[in-house]
Amino acid sequence: MKALTSDQVLQEKQTTDVDAITSLTYTHRALSDVSCLAEFKRLEKLDLTFNNLSSLEGLKPCVNLKWLSVKQNKLRSLKGIEGCVCLTVLNAGSNMIQSMEEVSNLVRLRALILNDNEITSICRLDQLKELNTLVLSKNPIHKIGESLKKVKSIRKLSLSNCKIQGIDSSIKSCMELRELKLAHNEIRTLPSELTLNTKIQNLDLGNNLIMRWSDLKILSSLVNLKNLNLVGNPVAEKDALAKKLKKLVPGLQIFNARPINKAMKSLSVDADDNLLVDEQDIDKKREQKMKEHKANIPVKEDNDGNTTTTDPISENKSKRKSKDSKDRPVSEEKGITKSKKVKHNEEMVHFDATENNENRNEKRGDNDDVVHISEKKKKKVKSKTRGSSAVQLLSPEAQIGLGGESTWDVDGL
Repeated sequence: MKALTSDQVLQEKQTTDVDAITSLTYTHRALSDVSCLAEFKRLEKLDLTFNNLSSLEGLKPCVNLKWLSVKQNKLRSLKGIEGCVCLTVLNAGSNMIQSMEEVSNLVRLRALILNDNEITSICRLDQLKELNTLVLSKNPIHKIGESLKKVKSIRKLSLSNCKIQGIDSSIKSCMELRELKLAHNEIRTLPSELTLNTKIQNLDLGNNLIMRWSDLKILSSLVNLKNLNLVGNPVAEKDALAKKLKKLVPGLQIFNARPINKAMKSLSVDADDNLLVDEQDIDKKREQKMKEHKANIPVKEDNDGNTTTTDPISENKSKRKSKDSKDRPVSEEKGITKSKKVKHNEEMVHFDATENNENRNEKRGDNDDVVHISEKKKKKVKSKTRGSSAVQLLSPEAQIGLGGESTWDVDGL
């Protein structure tokens, strides 16, 4: 058992005045007793991360404490925390806490982080009128219930890696909700009440049991949605889901952790039936048409039994040429040799010109391709910009503390 003493604190702070100390950090000290801190009446910020604390009773007299981190300890209960009535931020993640009832009277609390504990139910948070961040991920919580019914100020809610089977109706009361994380649960459908949470920008539903496209249509009401994750759901395996979601939620920028335009890259619209198809299917159709054309070319058999394929169009041209040669006057025979040479030269010139034109066209085509590729690159840059702007929007600088809006705890994501 290792206890912290007031003399030790004063010595490290190089002072003799207990009232001069407002902030303390004692991490990775293997501390199991910090009851001496009751003497420091002006203490507002305290970091006791990575110690061996099994109780918070010693902090009960710290009535002016506003910021407290006791994550990565050996706590089984939050008893004693109810005395810290001025707390605005409490991080007690990665312990063995089984109940969160003690926080229900901390009316000034704005950020409550209790991820990776053994909490089985969410207590009523009706009195926490200023709460804007609640992280309860990695707890065996089966349902949300009515716990959030009066928490209208909440903006960020994480319940990932729990055992939640459905989003209860109390979620509709969270009118200011911006980020909702419900990954790794057993959710099968989205409730109609979700249409009231129109300010949601970041929605993580990865690794749940959502199967049908119809279960996602409710997302059309989330007009501010920019980041959506559905990885690990059966519905995410369906073709052209990104394209459909983009039509459903025009403002969507990131889908399954990728820019939405990148996810839609290999898809195009078939003009005939207006269905979403893969570009490879279009190429297959073209190849099939070429095969059918070749199959329709007639086959002729000569006297020796040899068979040849002839194209009707080229055959008609050859017949016309033979007829013209028969009707040509005898007087022109002398010029035939010269004309043949000239014609041959003309054909060579024509051939060369044609070849040059084709080469030009090919080059032009290459240039077109280059232009097309550059345009694609521009589009990619655009999409990356949009994606990065969305990430910046959804990941503001850390503001957990006195009065400011809080962000996610790293362990609670």
